[in-house]
Amino acid sequence: MQQFPWDPIAEARQNWRAWGWEAAADGMAAVTSIMRVQQILLGRIETVLKPFGISFARFEMLRLLRFAQNGRMAMSRARNLLQVHPASVTNIVDRLEADGFVRRVAHPDDGRAVLVEITDQGSALVAEATDALNTHIFENTGFADTELATLTRLLADFRRRSGDFGPAQEPPDPL
Repeated sequence: MQQFPWDPIAEARQNWRAWGWEAAADGMAAVTSIMRVQQILLGRIETVLKPFGISFARFEMLRLLRFAQNGRMAMSRARNLLQVHPASVTNIVDRLEADGFVRRVAHPDDGRAVLVEITDQGSALVAEATDALNTHIFENTGFADTELATLTRLLADFRRRSGDFGPAQEPPDPL
């Protein structure tokens, strides 16, 4: 990754203003900054997860299953909680299943639904990967504690206004 001697997003903001887009300049800088921070954090996460042979999406699925009652849940519920396209969940589960980290099982009450269940091997992997992410990323984000609280609140407010989730309420019981 190339390190610039100046902030290219600040320069882009100046260019936006110079081209007469004053009303959009700060919004462009904020959105572009968020996207760049996402790239930086994802790069760091991928570096930590590389020795485990999983992507962040696969980690999220395994972690979700470990949080679930009995280590399993319907694929449709996983898709909703992970907020990804159904094909993405299928692809993630296919790869995790091929590696022996999850298995598909019949839903006990709905013959049309399929459950995804984490295996012992998947549980062990996600425990180690979680420890590594906690140590190298989540406990050392690069933000000060006060910045984390403010950032989390600001992003949650934006997500709520954007329809990502509704008013606070108790989450439903897992399967």
